[in-house]
Amino acid sequence: MNVDVLLGLQWGDEGKGKIVDVLTPNYSVIARFQGGPNAGHTLEFEGIKHVLHTVPSGIFRQDAVNIIGNGVVIDPIVFANELEKLAPYGIDFSQRLMISKKAHLILPTHRLIDAAAEQAKGDKKIGSTLKGIGPAYMDKTGRNGLRVGDLFLPNFAQKYDELKEKHLGILAHFPGFTFDLSSLEKPWFEKVALLKNLPCIDSEHHLNQLMKQGAKILAEGAQGTMLDVDFGTYPFVTSSNTITAGTCTGLGVPPTAISKVIGIFKAYCTRVGSGPFPTELNDATGETMRKEGNEFGSTTGRARRCGWLDLVQLKYAIMINGVTELYMMKADVLSIFDEIKVCEAYEINGQRITDFPYDVHSLEVAPIYTSLKGWSQDLTQLSSYENAPNALKDYVDYLELQLEVPIRLVSVGPDRSQTLFK
Repeated sequence: MNVDVLLGLQWGDEGKGKIVDVLTPNYSVIARFQGGPNAGHTLEFEGIKHVLHTVPSGIFRQDAVNIIGNGVVIDPIVFANELEKLAPYGIDFSQRLMISKKAHLILPTHRLIDAAAEQAKGDKKIGSTLKGIGPAYMDKTGRNGLRVGDLFLPNFAQKYDELKEKHLGILAHFPGFTFDLSSLEKPWFEKVALLKNLPCIDSEHHLNQLMKQGAKILAEGAQGTMLDVDFGTYPFVTSSNTITAGTCTGLGVPPTAISKVIGIFKAYCTRVGSGPFPTELNDATGETMRKEGNEFGSTTGRARRCGWLDLVQLKYAIMINGVTELYMMKADVLSIFDEIKVCEAYEINGQRITDFPYDVHSLEVAPIYTSLKGWSQDLTQLSSYENAPNALKDYVDYLELQLEVPIRLVSVGPDRSQTLFK
């Protein structure tokens, strides 16, 4: 069992990028298994902040190989811009970054379809990041998509033109939507040339061979469990499987290879875009939480909706993923509160509910809270969990009791050094 999985247990933005960076010295391979440039994994160290969208979060560690798996969708423009921002750090991409030939490409017309469809929904928008993710995955499941490996085929131009014509036919159904495709295609083809110069591999063979050699692999997920296309708050979800099972289909590794499943969660809850959020705080407390946590999307810049921790949702995510250990992020943000609330159950139609419901988006859900004492103390300078305030330890003990999974790490700031192992 050579593969450990790290994924988000809420609606994304849990802090996965930081933790992958922290854990990478324990692994020889970091592999992204789903999602695309809608991801925003933030890393901070040595006074510099980095935001990664497609590149795995182990890229700054010299001894790690980073693999973009077949379950990922790649926009060549976003990807190339990401590499350009990494250029000053002297990273040898030819040795430390590999791309699956089976990863699908996001075309300029995918982005146009995404924007046109979202615009047409009016007040029923699902909160798409407009990166072309959904249309690219639709072509994948519709067996029309273009993959990285297609770039090396002699008939790639023909395959591209055929798919483009199909997309233009779709766009014709949005008469109020205008666009200039030629201005989008030119930079896309320029960046495709850069993509072809990187190691493009049969990643499933490569990963399984590495496992036979004893390599330790960390599978990095994007978004969060509640955005999973099957088990999230549908239809307000992403287009891929963000859960543990997505590791197998997104990398080509067998379930028997998975050892630990590390679930990342914030000490409170956030969500970007539309969709149900039972513990959302549309008041001064929520605004204070947003400002203190700097809760603005690293990819979109949109303000995140904020609320108290939801144990109904979190237990559901733990169950779906088979989580073996938990990492709690952003404990430092709650230092401003004298009292901290946690949702233990929902009240729906006068009944106490502890199982996350199928139709949560259409129900009147009233959170049932319990209150805990806050620690009212700056945590950002802590160097060990043993020195943490007792109220924080009580909060962690309470969560472990409720969730029945150990919390092994508590994050007390954005920097890689602000990490307490328990």
